[in-house]
Amino acid sequence: MPRYFIEVAYKGTHFKGFQSQIAVNSIQGEINKALQTLFKIPIATTTSSRTDAGVHALQNFLHFDTDIQLPSSFIYNLNSIISQDILVKSIKPVQDQAHARFDAIKRKYAYHIIPYKNPFLRETAYFLPFKLDIGLMNEAAQRLLHFTSFESFSKRNTDVKNFNCKLTTSHFDINENEIIFHVASNRFLRGMVRALVGTLLLVGRKKISIAAFEEIICKKDCTYADFSAPAHGLFLENVSYPDSIFILNNETQSI
Repeated sequence: MPRYFIEVAYKGTHFKGFQSQIAVNSIQGEINKALQTLFKIPIATTTSSRTDAGVHALQNFLHFDTDIQLPSSFIYNLNSIISQDILVKSIKPVQDQAHARFDAIKRKYAYHIIPYKNPFLRETAYFLPFKLDIGLMNEAAQRLLHFTSFESFSKRNTDVKNFNCKLTTSHFDINENEIIFHVASNRFLRGMVRALVGTLLLVGRKKISIAAFEEIICKKDCTYADFSAPAHGLFLENVSYPDSIFILNNETQSI
């Protein structure tokens, strides 16, 4: 049966998370419901990244299977009935065995922090009115690239056995009045980015040293990390796949 990747973006503020759950407002649940409305049959989807409640995405992917011919107006039709907080950006035919989660080769997140109160950003950036040493935070962020095990930054209530991640990007930028943490890896653990941010902010506020930050990594114990960075500052920015999984034909649609 033909398989398709759906590319979506969403504002996570009003959802209880990404993963579909019974009687819970979720992003995947809204997408599944919209697909079922169009296809007239239940459609199961699989996602690349299950973002937490309140987390946003500029790009995320799901895959689904169907042998029903997609109309040329498919994306328009889907966007017309789906939640206003979700945008379907594209749909692409892929190889039959392509998998939205397991074939992803890189994921990139950004965490937004503002040092001033702004009612227009209160749902998409973390208001933190404390002086931060960005130089120290960047030095600590760079140290992360020398490690592979991030067990200290993984929530405990998970069945994950492998805590290794290959970070390729880890740094802070200042964009106008926003402080943005950029991090990219082949995979991320549950709660990992927010724990990294929360602990790096301790470095920036000079509550812990860079040496103490490295000790937290080496302890492989999540009780030493700071998981307090709220969800609403976090964006999944990009999910990358090898070009070989995509089928180039006239079924590809985008906004």
